[in-house]
Amino acid sequence: MNFLTHIESRERKTFFLHLTYSFLEGIISGILVLNEFVFLKSLNGSPYQVSMLFQFSMVVLIVAIFINEILHRVQNKQKLLRLTALLTRLPLLLLLFFPRSVADMGADSVYHYVFLFIFLVWYLASPLIFPSINILLKQNYSAANFGKLYSYATSSKKITTLAATFMFGFLLDRDPFAFTYIYPLVALLGIVSVFLLTSIPFEKEDNTHKAIIDKKILSDALQRVKGIFRTNRPYLHYQVGFMLYGLAFMGTNSVITIFFDRAIGLNYSSVAFYKNFYNLIAIFLLPVFGRMLVNTDPRKFASLTYGSLALYLLSFPLTLAFPVYIDILGLQIYFTLLAGVIFNSLFISTMAISWSIGSAYFCNKNEAGDYQSIHLSLTGVRALFMPLAGVLIYELAGFTFTFTLAASFLALGIIIMFWSQKKYKLTNTE
Repeated sequence: MNFLTHIESRERKTFFLHLTYSFLEGIISGILVLNEFVFLKSLNGSPYQVSMLFQFSMVVLIVAIFINEILHRVQNKQKLLRLTALLTRLPLLLLLFFPRSVADMGADSVYHYVFLFIFLVWYLASPLIFPSINILLKQNYSAANFGKLYSYATSSKKITTLAATFMFGFLLDRDPFAFTYIYPLVALLGIVSVFLLTSIPFEKEDNTHKAIIDKKILSDALQRVKGIFRTNRPYLHYQVGFMLYGLAFMGTNSVITIFFDRAIGLNYSSVAFYKNFYNLIAIFLLPVFGRMLVNTDPRKFASLTYGSLALYLLSFPLTLAFPVYIDILGLQIYFTLLAGVIFNSLFISTMAISWSIGSAYFCNKNEAGDYQSIHLSLTGVRALFMPLAGVLIYELAGFTFTFTLAASFLALGIIIMFWSQKKYKLTNTE
């Protein structure tokens, strides 16, 4: 990476810490990619419990605007983040005490609910960590290098995600309860990664608040949101598009897991392939799209994301219509799903940028946390109902209707993005 010699030392140090953080988070993400399938296949969880496991990862974000207001008031943000990491990651150690067979757990086992609770606690860190990443990077990366450096770090994450998922998938095929000792290792990695992230310096804010929490904190947060939406119409439309995208994505996420198990009966290794092979392509696409975002309206960029996801989702009903596959070393490779993987790689490589830092392109560096917290809270709002609704729609109408309905939401999102881009110009911000 010779380009690093041409950027200032502060950016270089930030990139090194961000890169290392992303590397560790890639290992964590790669292992947790199989979390729902582990719960469904190894722990014999129900489809609705599986949807709840995914729902927890998103619904906690609903408090992001409230947490962002706290972030504005806290002087020692590094200490707060590190304490959060310890409190939310350490409960994974409880999995060391789980039984190692379904028979020992029973059909309606308390271990199902303990497992769900452990991951609910894990995801509680997200409303604090995600806005902090945007604040840190927007403050320490220049506008010219923001998308580029972010995409390189994310590519590193995708590489480790890819390797970790395949290794964990093969391990689970040999020992379906390997998660009882692998997940505690994830807890330790999660703590280390946050400690690395918080080594990136925060710029001090002028803070006149005496109390971190008071009776005005909720009203202040809501007023901040109202003011942003009232004055920044392009950002409002961007969030409307993301709402439609979120309905499609959340409504099908758990249904895809159920499809793999009940519609085509995949093993762990095959699921690992379909859930992660797209990362191999995304690794090469991320730097390209990272550079593209610098000179592209985020709404146009989001349209590419929505379109690629729609085509990926339509590959599932096509698989039911044309269930042709080959078996390679125990991997069941369906031709239609393989085509879907290509579209999914486009979706993942664009969404990794658009969802994470797209909001920052609508504001200046001091507002990055505010804009991302709104983005996250709206993610939490749709997570309140859509994961469970998706499973319900599947049970009532089947796989084909569920995936087609989701693709229709995405098509509407694309229309809104192009309309907004034509009607409201985006002002570039530093």
